Amino acid sequence: MSSSPHLPPPVRLGDFTTDRGIFRLIGFGACAGLFGVVAGWTLLRMIGLINDLVYYGVWSTRMLAPGGAQAGGHPGLWTILVPAGGAVLIGLMARYGSEKIRGHGIPEAIEAILLGGARLDLLVAILKPISSAISIGTGGPFGAEGPIIMTGGAAASLMAQCFTLTDAERKTLLVAGACAGMTAVFGTPVAAILLAVELLLFELKPRSIIPVGTACITAAILRRFCMTPAPLFPYAGGVIVDPLHALGWLGLGLAAGFGSALLTVLVYAAEDGFNKLPVHWMWWPALGGLVVGIGGMADPAALGVGYPDIARLLAGALAGGAAIRLVLVKGVIWSVALGSGTSGGVLAPLLIIGGALGAVLAPVMPHAAPGFWAVLGMAAMMGGTMRAPLTSTLFAVELTGNHLILLPVLTASMASMAVTVLLMKRSILTEKIARRGHHLTREYSIDPLAVTRIRDIMATRVDTLGADLPIGAAIERFLSHAAAHRAFPVTEPDGVVLGLVSRADILDWIGDEVRRDLPLRAMIAGRKVVTAAPDEMADAIAVRMLTRNAPRIPVVDTDGRLLGLVSRADLLRVHQRVMLAETRRERFFSFRRRAGAKEAGKPEPLAVP
Repeated sequence: MSSSPHLPPPVRLGDFTTDRGIFRLIGFGACAGLFGVVAGWTLLRMIGLINDLVYYGVWSTRMLAPGGAQAGGHPGLWTILVPAGGAVLIGLMARYGSEKIRGHGIPEAIEAILLGGARLDLLVAILKPISSAISIGTGGPFGAEGPIIMTGGAAASLMAQCFTLTDAERKTLLVAGACAGMTAVFGTPVAAILLAVELLLFELKPRSIIPVGTACITAAILRRFCMTPAPLFPYAGGVIVDPLHALGWLGLGLAAGFGSALLTVLVYAAEDGFNKLPVHWMWWPALGGLVVGIGGMADPAALGVGYPDIARLLAGALAGGAAIRLVLVKGVIWSVALGSGTSGGVLAPLLIIGGALGAVLAPVMPHAAPGFWAVLGMAAMMGGTMRAPLTSTLFAVELTGNHLILLPVLTASMASMAVTVLLMKRSILTEKIARRGHHLTREYSIDPLAVTRIRDIMATRVDTLGADLPIGAAIERFLSHAAAHRAFPVTEPDGVVLGLVSRADILDWIGDEVRRDLPLRAMIAGRKVVTAAPDEMADAIAVRMLTRNAPRIPVVDTDGRLLGLVSRADLLRVHQRVMLAETRRERFFSFRRRAGAKEAGKPEPLAVP
């Protein structure tokens, strides 16, 4: 098709819109992977160092048992005050440093992605890992992954801010750093990529997913040199696939879904309770820390990151009363501490609570290998609470190194998510964002305007005004009740479009007392014609309407002859069709017998309404 001065340059259409700029993002993604590993390695050692110094007086990063209960002992009464002491420091850092270090990090990352232009500041990148190390090292019942996700994302965001990039590209790099941090902690690159898709990116484009994948792959390779190269929590148990066990998978997933909803309610009930206290929020973490210390006396296993507890659950060594106590204590102190606004992650606690729930329910489930139901509980609790079932499924597979559990884990995670999406409007991650006055939706879909051509929505019966028509006649045309449009294309006798005359033009001409015998050609001379081609996509025309302030655009062929007219209302009808496709129910075949046919003993033909 030859080019025309009336038409914009053609846009190359295809499955994706990615261009060569992705190569630069891939390089940045590899750097983000390095940042994630550095953040993960540093934070885990800081946690171990603080834990060992506070509880044992030992300069070590080996992460001894939190709460001072090494070798199966029971912590002393003095340890009740340790989490509160650490929380005081966190409150001071949040008050006089940055309030963004409060919480578990993922909502803050989401908020930066959606509302902050993917910009995180240097102070957050410094204070978040320090506050999290203090919180977890002094016994806080949190995981390190949330703070590492926040720290890795902040580091990648700072890098992106040093270069000339778009908001979308900075968002990609922030997510790349965050997912690299998750990969560094758990060694789960595929699950980290899925986390980006299900929770952080809010899109699925090569421009975003390839750099994120690069960051996760880089982190997975580099972590082998400074962390455990094998699966973090190996599980070699087999899987029995039959209808009875499938019902067990489903049942455990449903139970985890109700547990996920309960945990979310507890966290925000605790937050609401702290909001009612007559003290400054800076002191709330200290009160939450006091609850953590008391919970540590009831069950020392509930303190800290809890990775040894996960290993015991998968080995089948933690069951019965110990598992019940762990579920109750961990759930309560984690909810209260997180609601108080201290710093810490959600992923490891969800794994522990879900795994303990699976261990509690194992006696009433079909027989399986030791630790099997704990694995399912871990994944289902994570999938339901975070509403990321694909992430939780692959996370369990990579975390254990056992691909045989794929089908059971997928079943349980999907069932858990089904419960939570029906019971709650928002997840534990998005509720915090909603409480700040924002709204987001996590249902991905293709923009219908991006797959609709203008020829399919334009009006083809268009009234026009001749270029030689006197202005007086044009005014009468607009003022008549028979006027079909609010704007009319002005055309030559051969159909070539010269411009568009609107009601605003008519009012201006009346107010300026323009001579009524002048032809329209004289009044629109020199105007730039904004047109569309029939094969252009509706989303491009929507942008053109906005940037050119053109509520209606003539659709022309390559020679500039009029083919139709497209308006903003035509674009809105595209979305209306999508809404109807989601809400209107129809039946096209009916298998009921007609009354007359039944009486005659004849079969009724298929009816098509």
